[in-house]
Amino acid sequence: MTALAIEVTGLRKRFGDHTVIDGIDLSVSRGEVFALLGPNGAGKTTTINILTTLTRPDAGTVKVGGFDVRSQPVAVQQRISLTGQSAAVDDALTATENVVMFGRLSGLGRKQARRRSADLLERFGLTDAASRPVRTYSGGMRRRLDLALSFVITPEILFLDEPTTGLDTRSRRDLWDIIRSMADAGTTVFLTTQYLEEADQLADRIAVLHDGRIAALGTAAELKSRVGGDTVEVHDEHGELLREVPTDGTLPGLRRALDQLDEQGTEGSVSLRRPSLDDVFLALTSSDRPRTDAFVGATSTKESA
Repeated sequence: MTALAIEVTGLRKRFGDHTVIDGIDLSVSRGEVFALLGPNGAGKTTTINILTTLTRPDAGTVKVGGFDVRSQPVAVQQRISLTGQSAAVDDALTATENVVMFGRLSGLGRKQARRRSADLLERFGLTDAASRPVRTYSGGMRRRLDLALSFVITPEILFLDEPTTGLDTRSRRDLWDIIRSMADAGTTVFLTTQYLEEADQLADRIAVLHDGRIAALGTAAELKSRVGGDTVEVHDEHGELLREVPTDGTLPGLRRALDQLDEQGTEGSVSLRRPSLDDVFLALTSSDRPRTDAFVGATSTKESA
């Protein structure tokens, strides 16, 4: 069995005259949590749709679970699970009926499907509403139920397209715990997200998609290091930035920065600012940024266990 869960080489996709994916190369190791970031319209959902056999690529080679998505789609489908941006639950059924039905369709016995349903509904905070028709659910509840369906059968590779959109903070963090536990158990997770903190917390590696290409690829720490180091900032009583001094983040470096501010007679509230994924995202996807591969690096996959 190959150590790679996903292998993509030269992937391209056009819709009419619009090029959505313009030559993507990436690989994801088994058991890795891989996050794909990008502004709206960057091609994140198109990429997931191609990886899950819902959309055919125009060019390139794409293998998922060791199988080609074009010539072996059924083999790919048998090894993956997908939760898209829209809830795919049956409004006329209760939550329990939805999960049990999905479990039965996935090959579980009747009793096993009911046990799995009860476990998942408790996990996603839906036990109290388990017997209610889904049409009475709020948008966040429907989203949690849709996510629960993705975990009925533990797949080799789990695709999550903006999984926590519409969830409250607690539900989002609960889902993070579930994703981590699945990855620890060996499931590969490929996700897109609008929440940069989510990618920072979950992903072993992150790719930033811009103008149909991978603009950067690496761990969160590697990406942050490319947009600068730490900065000592001084703000006035209204929170306005007065001064900032670059530092390497070490104790001697901090002392030097503070001494410099002291020599300049700067007064105010002092804080240490570290680069964030927000800084990376803005640096890579700003409209006036030249199209370049200079930020792409650290493309090696996660070490196999």
